Amino acid sequence: MKREGALNGIKVLDLSRVLAGPFCTMMLADMGAEVIKIEVPGKGDDSRNFGPFVNGESGYYMNINRNKKGITLNLKGKGKDLFLEMVKKADMVVENYRPGVMEKLGIGYEELKKVNPGIIYGAVSGFGHYGPYTLRPGYDVIGQASSGLMSVTGWPDGGPTRIGTAMADSLAGYSLTIGLLAALQYRNQTGIGQKVDIGMMDAGIASMQIIYPIYTMGGRIPERIGNRYESNYPTDTFRTKDGMIVIGAANDKLWQKLCEVMGRKELAEDERYDRNPKRVEHYREIKPIIEAWTLENSSKEAMEQLLKAGVPASPINNLEQVVHDPHANAREMFVHVEHPVAGDTLLNGSQFKMTVTDPVIDTPALLLGQHNGEVYEELLGLDSSRLEELREQGVI
Repeated sequence: MKREGALNGIKVLDLSRVLAGPFCTMMLADMGAEVIKIEVPGKGDDSRNFGPFVNGESGYYMNINRNKKGITLNLKGKGKDLFLEMVKKADMVVENYRPGVMEKLGIGYEELKKVNPGIIYGAVSGFGHYGPYTLRPGYDVIGQASSGLMSVTGWPDGGPTRIGTAMADSLAGYSLTIGLLAALQYRNQTGIGQKVDIGMMDAGIASMQIIYPIYTMGGRIPERIGNRYESNYPTDTFRTKDGMIVIGAANDKLWQKLCEVMGRKELAEDERYDRNPKRVEHYREIKPIIEAWTLENSSKEAMEQLLKAGVPASPINNLEQVVHDPHANAREMFVHVEHPVAGDTLLNGSQFKMTVTDPVIDTPALLLGQHNGEVYEELLGLDSSRLEELREQGVI
């Protein structure tokens, strides 16, 4: 039996596909919301065709569409009327079409709030629903490029670099989730719904709250600086005998501890390095000093000494190491869920740890149209003969 979720009782109609929107609705579903994913009949979400594949099922799709129910619906013609009827009984609608598409279908926010004034409408797109770039298509790499994220990612002698995951999509998904929950709280107080409009460019800009002031307040355009930080040093990567580790000595006290571990207490008192702003300025001198010490140790040896002294440090794990990491597993960041076609699947766990309503991942990603009978009967009272008629007409 599924445990009580923080969002139990909240019904979400999910028209989104690929990543930003489905990631948002996945988090809502993990926290107990009833998310009904609505896909195109006979085709489904584009990400069903994204690898890796297990018995023909997309790992990409399965990882971010767990805990949801799924139906098929053609939003044109009779499908529009069915959708509007479902909106009357829903709390949220989530979509990530290009701005204007929902309006052309006759189911934009202004139309939906006519049938349900309390509906909370979540929209995520490349550039949001107003502004000169509104109609530009938006993909993750576009969000990373347009927001400035790529310009500060990479090495000084290299070109702008995409962050190693779909970060603009992910940031937009997180932003939409937060916005929807805030709108839900407002609706619970007032009965009034609203539209939450998220652009990937906006989400990327907002995520660089410690980078933009370098230009907006300091007058300097930040450049690519590899793995070090603009604001403190030494926070950087360092080579060891057998690999590489990260050290985060981000303040003066931690710098002193690091110097003690290295057997170089005099460096902590050196006027060139005794304060963080000075170390940021002299990072070129400091890095080789630290690396001379790390290169005398294996990664494990260096880590043991640093952590024992209270200096933040970490190995640079690859994904195999993370999947088998004892801490990640203790925190249930990878969970086994049985899929009807793919079999045993290992999915990313939820990052939300809650003492009363801890998220649960216990339902596999849906097969295309898997819950048509259940959902249409429950929400609209349609029986099997009516559903068969709608199938023949291409509505579902």
